Amino acid sequence: MSGAVLVAVAAAIGNLLQGWDNATIAASVLYIKKEFKLESEPAVEGLIVAMSLIGATLITTCSGAIADWLGRRPVLIISSVLYFLSGIVMLWAPNVYILLLARLLDGFGIGLVVTLVPLYISETAPPEIRGSLNTLPQFTGSGGMFLSYCMVFGMSLTKSPSWRLMLGVLSIPSLVYFALTVFFLPESPRWLVSKGRMLEAKHVLQRLRGREDVSGEMALLVEGLGVGGETSFEEYIIGPADDIADDHDLSAEKDKIKLYGPERGQSWVARPVTDQSTIGLVSRHASMVNQSGLVDPLVSLFGSVHEKLPDTGSMRSMLFPHFGSMFSVGGNQARQEEWDEESLAREGDDYASDAVGGDSDDNLHSPLISRQTTSLEKDLGPPPHGSLASMRNNSLIGGEGAGSTGIGGGWQLAWKWSEREGQDGHKEGGFKRIYLHQEGVPASRRGSIVSVPGGDAATDGEFIQAAALVSQPALYSKELMNQHPVGPAMIHPSAATAKGPIWSDLFEPGVKHALVVGVGLQILQQFSGINGVLYYTPQILEQAGVGVLLSNMGISSASSSLLISAITTLLMLPSIAVAMRLMDISGRRSLLLTTIPILIASLVILVLGSLVNMGSVVNASVSTVSVVLYFCFFVMGFGPVPNILCAEIFPTRVRGLCIAICALAFWIGDIIVTYSLPVMLKSVGLGGVFGMYAVVCVIAWVFVFLKVPETKGMPLEVIIEFFSVGAKQAAAAKNN
Repeated sequence: MSGAVLVAVAAAIGNLLQGWDNATIAASVLYIKKEFKLESEPAVEGLIVAMSLIGATLITTCSGAIADWLGRRPVLIISSVLYFLSGIVMLWAPNVYILLLARLLDGFGIGLVVTLVPLYISETAPPEIRGSLNTLPQFTGSGGMFLSYCMVFGMSLTKSPSWRLMLGVLSIPSLVYFALTVFFLPESPRWLVSKGRMLEAKHVLQRLRGREDVSGEMALLVEGLGVGGETSFEEYIIGPADDIADDHDLSAEKDKIKLYGPERGQSWVARPVTDQSTIGLVSRHASMVNQSGLVDPLVSLFGSVHEKLPDTGSMRSMLFPHFGSMFSVGGNQARQEEWDEESLAREGDDYASDAVGGDSDDNLHSPLISRQTTSLEKDLGPPPHGSLASMRNNSLIGGEGAGSTGIGGGWQLAWKWSEREGQDGHKEGGFKRIYLHQEGVPASRRGSIVSVPGGDAATDGEFIQAAALVSQPALYSKELMNQHPVGPAMIHPSAATAKGPIWSDLFEPGVKHALVVGVGLQILQQFSGINGVLYYTPQILEQAGVGVLLSNMGISSASSSLLISAITTLLMLPSIAVAMRLMDISGRRSLLLTTIPILIASLVILVLGSLVNMGSVVNASVSTVSVVLYFCFFVMGFGPVPNILCAEIFPTRVRGLCIAICALAFWIGDIIVTYSLPVMLKSVGLGGVFGMYAVVCVIAWVFVFLKVPETKGMPLEVIIEFFSVGAKQAAAAKNN
């Protein structure tokens, strides 16, 4: 996965520039005031600092729509150009007005980076390490602040520090970022699929994953185009075909799904479970609907998956290493996924098939359906290309090569063809998409839990229990269903999103639910006190005697404050590194629930320190420890997690738009907190301000506990399906 890692690191350089700029303007404003004589004009001084916030807020209102229109990569290129131009203009800036213009351009670049980098990394990273890679922006942002403080501290030691040079240096790393975005970063494969550019998406995925076979993930990306489809829970028992047939009555024969293995003569059967299961997702789903607690059913729904994960963190469970290969067959499929608008016309003949049983498969254009020959079909003769004879028998099919339908995190993607009797007596059929997830333990013939020898495939008498999300495929549209097509008529992905994001999609239950989670986290993060603690840190460290120590070394007060800020920022980096390690192990929700109580305790100690006089040395020492703990645990949880979650929980069609809404909430909250802090310090004092922040942190912990689900290791498209069904489940629980 080195390709995805390098791409994430390159994209996160944009956040390094953001951190660099934040630290530089905080330091250089001391010298700007002197040159332009702004001591008597605090409003102008504040505007110089705040202009980047204003620019970021303005650009965020349209950044999502621009990213959905132009693509993720062009917007990152634009941000690098804006960084470079702002650095050049700040280096020149003859007066305050030109400086304000440069700060506005800089804010535009910051706004695009904050919105798009987490989105871009989420869309390119594999599920197993997506959380770790999306913590990189937090790490590079803090690293940029540290490097900037070190640079400015060095400049402050000279006889005549130049604020223009401090700000203008930004143009140098922005050139590096521009080169990376133009020559190294690929376009997001999910965005390419949403525009029907399948060949490009395939090549990008092959580069990111470092392998040729990406058929399963390509199919997954196409399925992510749907928004708010009907989804239901099912549970399957998977085992050898003969054992299933011997163990269960023939009345369920029509419900079973055949899975053909990669070896000739090998076949498995997935049979839906109709009774209550010990560990099944269906039973947990039913119990959650009836629970009387305050916890959102969606939270329990996600948790039911994670609590049954196998101990190993690999993509496929050691309990059943061949689980993925059951969905595929050995057979060469040249150009399975080469489904592009340009090649569609000339490949049309390859997909044509003869009528089977009176039904027509004409005009079937789908790379998701493998052109395969199973062991069963070999006895019947080779079917035509694209034939769905096996699907008429409810066969579940996959892609080329072993495990090609694996989509990460232990999930498998497959489809089946189902038929039912229509109102007019005619048979009606349609595709069903199935996301299968192996449970953490196998089941015996009778449904009891048994052990499986480590690393061995299932043997006679042993079965694997799998939870399933069954829903309408993205390419089998509602319009086609209403027309009662004969055969599996499908639409092209470009037609599925030709109109782009639709505002009505924002009112889908799952999208609305995700917006509540995303916007709520962003607002609570801003009001949790990070700006206030940053503002107060130099004063706390000064009281602790750091300032006196530095002055004895011959360092001026201005230089010492910069060095103190650099040390504070340096303390964040190891904590962020720990968060990167834990993000995909403990999970996003667990990190928040663990770190927020430390924030509350730190703020309460700061309140007590401001109210109780324990002596100057004791007060300063306790306050210093509290501030360091606050910073370290904030950047482990509340710092990176809101952006990570916001980049994971929205459908592809509206992901850019929804992330822009969340980022807008972030910037508005940032502006409110920044400008209310001096007013609150005068009105309620330092103890009152920190007390209010502690109350917000308590509210944030309750919000996370009740509303925020765990998304670690799950493909983005599966997360979206869970939000959709969870929101409908919550609505049903309210109605009942």
